[in-house]
Amino acid sequence: MTPLLSLRHISKSFPGVKALQDVSLDVHAGEVHALLGENGAGKSTLMKVLCGIYRQDEGDIVVDGQARDFHGYQDALDAGIGIIFQEFSLIPDLDAVDNIFLGREKRNRLGLRDRAGMIREARRLFDRLNVSIPLDLPIAELSIADQQFIEIAKALSLDARLLVLDEPTATLTPSEADHLFTIMRELRQQGVGMVFISHHMEEIFTICDRVTVMRDGEKVDDCDTHATTPDDLIEKMVGRRVENIFPDYRCDADHDDIVLDIQALRLEADGPDHSLKLRRGEILGFAGLVGSGRTELARGLIGATRPVHASVRIEGQPVKLRHPAAALKHGIGLLPESRKTQGLILPFSCRDNISLNNLTQFQGSLPLLRRRQESRTTADLMAAVRVKAPGPETPVGDLSGGNQQKVVIARWLGHQCKVLIFDEPTRGIDVGAKAEIYALMKELTAQGVSIIMISSELPEVLGLCDRAAVFYQGRIAAELEGSALDSQSIMHHATGGLSS
Repeated sequence: MTPLLSLRHISKSFPGVKALQDVSLDVHAGEVHALLGENGAGKSTLMKVLCGIYRQDEGDIVVDGQARDFHGYQDALDAGIGIIFQEFSLIPDLDAVDNIFLGREKRNRLGLRDRAGMIREARRLFDRLNVSIPLDLPIAELSIADQQFIEIAKALSLDARLLVLDEPTATLTPSEADHLFTIMRELRQQGVGMVFISHHMEEIFTICDRVTVMRDGEKVDDCDTHATTPDDLIEKMVGRRVENIFPDYRCDADHDDIVLDIQALRLEADGPDHSLKLRRGEILGFAGLVGSGRTELARGLIGATRPVHASVRIEGQPVKLRHPAAALKHGIGLLPESRKTQGLILPFSCRDNISLNNLTQFQGSLPLLRRRQESRTTADLMAAVRVKAPGPETPVGDLSGGNQQKVVIARWLGHQCKVLIFDEPTRGIDVGAKAEIYALMKELTAQGVSIIMISSELPEVLGLCDRAAVFYQGRIAAELEGSALDSQSIMHHATGGLSS
């Protein structure tokens, strides 16, 4: 059977970088094809070539047996190819209908905008996806899952027969991800081909028919998912076997060695009081479903969101953390959930990002920075966390997701923080980079740094944390440790006791 899509011997270079080398890939109608690889392996570059955003140096794009020449994204859309990026391309102030038909609004016989016709078509698309989404609310007021489904509806409205889904479950709850998979199965039955990019092995084996593995810009292998195993795929991705992604180290600190003591931290006047203790050198997990209040508590702790009431002690001394600068002064640093929008300034260099919050240490007698000292210190910090980059002057936006995360860690190392809060530290990061981040976290705890880790991934919480606070509807439902720290107990409390 003729493939719906064939990429044949695709190569693409940028100045000094061979991004793709002789990559070939077939996707058939009614197939979900996984594209797997570490950050920087070439997956995104290949998909941008497919969608006309980049033009290949060599090779051919063949759709339905016909060679196509894409000079831009519109050419790919005209060929029935739609891509749903990890960062959505929706306009927050417009509603679902206006977003779906933006730039190609339906017109009636008088040439006037046919709002009623667009609403009918939007409802037909959502019925096809079996989702119910308000049509009159701005996108900004909808859930991330609803926005994801609107992106899919938008692509289908363009008669897309091939969908590229780039990390579609990264911000979805487990139930929302399950619903997305149901939609993907229905689209598969309708003959839509899909390229599915994900770092989650369980998702690959849940929804995908075949998988192509890339490494260093080349295709390493492709195979049926039923003919391989997660360990085999990981070995092909990273070029080595990762025996155990989680380090064995566990905190053995004295239970009375409390670094951070939170008592009666209340975020809203009628909200619950939060109380927690963090021991020296331990990793305390914040577990729970998306929207359960984990990030809100972390932001309240450092003063990014002003709490109504808070009693906080650091190493036994009462402190007032009215804003993030005060928290940093007392040795608390936050690695935010969105490193690209909240943690880094992407056009700035690694040096600028790492020293940004700590420029006073490089100030001389004159109001000028000692740039040589700044560069040396930055290089040392980058080496300490093993950032893979040509040098400190490399723009941080040019780095892979894992290395960007390491740059944020390096910044807080320069402050010698006592407490680090990692909010979803491995979101969008491949398995090899995850292992490196986990190892770095364990090295930090071995040096006496205490870590709060907010994570939506149960294996991460179970494999890395010494204890876990489980959140449900804005409050801490339980604190688990030792033999009580298991997946069943976490989900039981995270769902309000609904799961058995």
